[in-house]
Amino acid sequence: YSSKDLHGAEYIDSYVFNQIEQIRFNSTVGKYVGYTELGLKNAETWNKGSELAQELGELERYCKPNAAIDYGAVLDKTGEQG
Repeated sequence: YSSKDLHGAEYIDSYVFNQIEQIRFNSTVGKYVGYTELGLKNAETWNKGSELAQELGELERYCKPNAAIDYGAVLDKTGEQG
């Protein structure tokens, strides 16, 4: 994200095996994308199941509340002496 209102926040969940990204969920895209043969199969299955609904909620449930805390704890204090 690039502003205090978290408007541009993005959640990315990547699955990597042997240093090769197999599959990725990106909240901006709104679905899983596979990058290997197995990743493509899993993406197709996960996009039809309950996994997708869970991932879609992570940005609001986890990312934005924690980013707001971090922003307030660190970025708002930049330049303060103490």
